[in-house]
Amino acid sequence: MPAKRDYYEVLGVTRDADETTIKKAYRKLALENHPDRNPDDPEAEERFKEAAEAYEVLHDDEKRRVYDAYGHDGVRGTGFQGFRSFDDVFAHFGDAFGFGDVFGELFGGGRRRDPSRPRRGEDLSTAIAIEFREAALGCSKEIPVERIVECSACAGSGCAPDTKPETCPTCRGSGQATISRGPFLMSTTCPTCQGRGKRIGTPCDECRGAGRVRHHETIKVDVPAGIESGMQLRLNGKGGAGVRGGPPGDLYVGVGIHDDPVFSREGEHLLIELDVPYVQCALGAEVQVPTLDDPAPLKVPPGTQPGAILRLEGRGLPRLRGRGRGDLVVQVRIPVPTKLSARARDLLKTLAEEEGLAVGSGKRGLIDRFRENMGN
Repeated sequence: MPAKRDYYEVLGVTRDADETTIKKAYRKLALENHPDRNPDDPEAEERFKEAAEAYEVLHDDEKRRVYDAYGHDGVRGTGFQGFRSFDDVFAHFGDAFGFGDVFGELFGGGRRRDPSRPRRGEDLSTAIAIEFREAALGCSKEIPVERIVECSACAGSGCAPDTKPETCPTCRGSGQATISRGPFLMSTTCPTCQGRGKRIGTPCDECRGAGRVRHHETIKVDVPAGIESGMQLRLNGKGGAGVRGGPPGDLYVGVGIHDDPVFSREGEHLLIELDVPYVQCALGAEVQVPTLDDPAPLKVPPGTQPGAILRLEGRGLPRLRGRGRGDLVVQVRIPVPTKLSARARDLLKTLAEEEGLAVGSGKRGLIDRFRENMGN
């Protein structure tokens, strides 16, 4: 998949452009690349969606701040996933931006969006923070969510019990109103019913005619073993309720992971620093190392040096997109004892003399032995 272009580059504006400049640039690109003006040109439709995505981020102060600081990954962390189709663009802000009428004037109606069609609900985003071992082994969390759901009192119709929507008196059910602009008559979306052709005469007391209500609930989130900090989980259908029978949106859950006092990670591998006494490093030994489960034996070869890397295969993290697990990577540290018994001190002095090493202050070392040998 090709990398996303910089949003400022897409719109052809500078990074300090104001909202008016950004809106003007988007409007120009949208008109140039509108699919009705460029039939059978998939590249034009992609440019149309790309411009809409750039505008959606840069005209929103908060999204723009996140984008300027963290780029495309930061925006994805807010739950914005871009636009999948031409209709998604209009479903998001086409009417509010006034493009429906503009495109109708330019292209004779063409691909006018039907205001009464079902519309997908909005996507929502939230975030959770979990412990390192919960991320490594997988866990389930319950999170509070506020979302728009279908009104149960009217089953989403917006009408009071025993009533039905009425035909709009302004457009007489057509959803279109005719306005005069000089010598021209233009057709536009009916302002009374917003193009639905009907209006609710007696609205539902619970939702006040909206057909949807705000709802607080607790949703269970299953976090897969091996997830990494910054990843998102998508819960299909757990976003806002659709409009006029449209499907619900999705809920995106960003995952943050606390640091662990023992382990760190590199992808699927667990990393740990382990203190191994110098005697065991010199002579070789089998030591116990902590893992995500029980401690496991690790062979330390004779002559192991400080900073040496040893591995326990298959004792790392589960592979999120595959089978098996990574490795436990152990970096050896050799601590120097600060207190010694008298016997240990004597043994070390003997070893130093054997190796010809000068130790302590005023002790016989290599230079003393050299002079003795020269004298003999």
